Amino acid sequence: MVELRNEQISIVVAEKGAELQSIKDAEGNEYLWQGDPKYWPRRSPILFPLVCSVENDTYRVDGKEYHLPRHGFARDMDFTLIRQGEDRATFALHESEKTLKVYPFCFNLAVTYRLDGNKIHVIWHVENTDKRDIHFQIGGHPAFNVPGMKEGDQLQGCITLDNKEPLIGLKSYIDGSHEMVEVPVEAEYGVIEFDNAFFRNDSVKIHNSQVRQAVLLDEDDQPAVTVSFRTPVIAFWSPFDKHAPFVCIEPWYGVGDPRGYDGEFKDKPLMNHLQPGASFMSEYVIAIR
Repeated sequence: MVELRNEQISIVVAEKGAELQSIKDAEGNEYLWQGDPKYWPRRSPILFPLVCSVENDTYRVDGKEYHLPRHGFARDMDFTLIRQGEDRATFALHESEKTLKVYPFCFNLAVTYRLDGNKIHVIWHVENTDKRDIHFQIGGHPAFNVPGMKEGDQLQGCITLDNKEPLIGLKSYIDGSHEMVEVPVEAEYGVIEFDNAFFRNDSVKIHNSQVRQAVLLDEDDQPAVTVSFRTPVIAFWSPFDKHAPFVCIEPWYGVGDPRGYDGEFKDKPLMNHLQPGASFMSEYVIAIR
C-alpha cells in the first residue's frame, strides 16, 4: 500500500490494480466505498484495455478470437510503483506472457495519483510499444459512500451535473449489455435523484461528452464529492436491488459491445487507437467537500 497526504486529504493506493483504497479528509472521514463483498468487493478499479464487456467475453483481432472478462485485466494485475514523491505516486503495468494471451498488443500503462489541496488527480498514460497500431479502452470506476446512508437504509441520494439541458443516454439492460440506441436520462435541470429503481437497467450511461462534472450531494444538499472529467462517457452505477450504500461515478473512454456485435475489436464504438511509439494521456479529478 502507498499512502499520500497533505493538510486536507489523504489517500491509500494498492499496487494490485493500482486501485484507490481510501480517500479521507483531515478529520478522518472516509469518502471511498470500502469494498464490502456483501454488495461489491471492489473500490475504484481501473478499466483497461476494455470498458464493460465484449459479446460472450470474445473479441477478434485480424480475425483471430481472444477472450477478456468484463472491464479487462488491469484491475486484477500487480502494478509496479515506479515513482513516489510527497504529493504523487506513479504505478506502471506492461504486457506480459499472461496478457498477450488475452490481449495481443505491447503497451505501457502508467497511472499517477497526484494530490492538490482537496483534489486527487487520477492521470492515465498509455504508450504503444508495439510495432503495429494498438486499440484500447480505459475508464475509472470509483465508488463513493452515499452521504448519510447507513446499513439497512433504502438507497437514496442526489447528484448534480454541469449540464441542465435534457440529457441522452444509451439503452442498457440489467445483464450489463446495451445498445447504441439513445434514451432520455432521468435527470431534471441537471439533477439526478437516484434510488434503487434508477439502476433497474444496470448502469446509466451518458455519452457524447454531454457532461463534464458530477457532484454527489450530502444530506444538506452541499457538495460531498465532485468528479470532473473530459471523457466522452460518464456512467453511474449501484447494484440493483441490494440498496448498497455507495454510488459509482465512472468516467469512460469507451463502452462495451452493443448487443450482437461480431466485428473487429478496432471497430468497436468509442475505441481508442495508437500508432507505434504514440501515447495517450488524460485525467479525471476527484474533489472532496
